[in-house]
Amino acid sequence: MPDAAKPGKQPLNQSHLPITQRRYPDITGTVLGFDFGEKRIGVAVGDTLLKLAHPLLTIDTEENAAKFAQIEALLNEWQPALLIVGLPMSLDGEAHAMTALAQKFAQRLEGRFNLPVMMVDERLSSAEASQSLREAGVRGRAQKTFLDQVAAQTILQSYFDAYHGRA
Repeated sequence: MPDAAKPGKQPLNQSHLPITQRRYPDITGTVLGFDFGEKRIGVAVGDTLLKLAHPLLTIDTEENAAKFAQIEALLNEWQPALLIVGLPMSLDGEAHAMTALAQKFAQRLEGRFNLPVMMVDERLSSAEASQSLREAGVRGRAQKTFLDQVAAQTILQSYFDAYHGRA
């Protein structure tokens, strides 16, 4: 019997829930994290065993077909068990224009690639990523190349910390 079908296990298909409420605590394996933006999408990779996220790359195009072609190539290469998308919210927890766009992106990932997708709060992830880059000696305009993928790393690491706990 597959793990997801065992009594007491959470089913993998949670399409009946709003995308912001889905949780997949029993999934193990490779996880890709996304920091969604209209122009750039940061991507990070990690594994539920190690519980460590690493920046991977930045998809830098506004054309949807090109974005999804690059994402498909990443999925083929990394074979993730789960996708994590950052949920942008204002500091007071209210939704704004980017919130809806990120949710739509997450739903498109799920529908197009038939993989479980979970959203996690990404408040201050870009500021944290910028601080990490400054601490690594990357300053000013030089950060642009790395900022989105390091923000994706921050989002993915927050998922590991919150849902898988640090070893």
